[in-house]
Amino acid sequence: MIQEMARHQLSQHEIDAVFSRGSAIGPIVDASKTSRYDFMRPNRIPASQLRAIRLLHENFARSLASSLSAYLRSYVTVNLVSFEQITFQEFVEGLPSPTIVTSLSLRPFEGSGVLELGPPSFFPILEMLLGGNGDEPQSLTREITDIEIRMAEMLLRVVVQDLRETWKAVAAIDFVVQGIEKEPQFLQTLSPSEAVIAIGMEIRAGKSAGPLNIAIPSLAIKMMRQKLDQPWIGRRSEPAPEEQTKMLRLVEQSDAEVQISLEGATVRVQDLMSAKAGDVVLFDLSADRPVSCLVNGWEAFTGHVAKSGSKYAFVVEGAPGGG
Repeated sequence: MIQEMARHQLSQHEIDAVFSRGSAIGPIVDASKTSRYDFMRPNRIPASQLRAIRLLHENFARSLASSLSAYLRSYVTVNLVSFEQITFQEFVEGLPSPTIVTSLSLRPFEGSGVLELGPPSFFPILEMLLGGNGDEPQSLTREITDIEIRMAEMLLRVVVQDLRETWKAVAAIDFVVQGIEKEPQFLQTLSPSEAVIAIGMEIRAGKSAGPLNIAIPSLAIKMMRQKLDQPWIGRRSEPAPEEQTKMLRLVEQSDAEVQISLEGATVRVQDLMSAKAGDVVLFDLSADRPVSCLVNGWEAFTGHVAKSGSKYAFVVEGAPGGG
């Protein structure tokens, strides 16, 4: 047996010849079955779970818009604008300075999240809380005072409460503000290389629009992966009657702009310039045709114009579409 093995032993010349013909040897692994692996970001979340988290925060955006509208007694919209997996360092580097940034507890899960309310969002909202309309231009690079930090705490409680209620569909996470900073680089909640889910939103209040950014550690998402795979997406909880009553009580004292829309034919500028007292402008519609009543730019009622004493009035006949 030893002699037979010796006869099959390759010489150094034969070994060199094998390596020199390496290109002729077939591939060890089928390239079509391989995929890229990023060693800098090993904590990737499956696409199915990402879709569930994205839908979850779309629901959060709608809920927050309603809460902020009631809190500010003004119309507010919130939209999801970005959603990606990045490192915590990349998330922090994308934040302005100074800003309102806070760490969030994720009990009972490990780690901490981050929530940032940018100056373009915070300053107009602060003005509205103090009685303004949020339409005046603000200095977005000035320092944030300690008094403004205290007022930001009240605003963040509204945001965090909606975030907590939204995540109840997946898991009971106790989001709690742990501290507020003005400089993002002072946050020491996560390792710079740790992967996070970065959620970017836009808040529109008055004539201003600004960002709301949230970062959730990928490790915490992985710990609840079984809950994310459950068919919770189609379930929507209706607001409780007491919540509806509370919201109506908060907004019933708000001001609204009401306009009566009389749509007519196109008139040339030349005719308008030559118009004088006593001239008649034809609107090209029947006098019996219902007209629209706009509330803050939205068609809310239909009816007709009437006279009440020495003033003109609008008589409501129904909702658009005959409702």
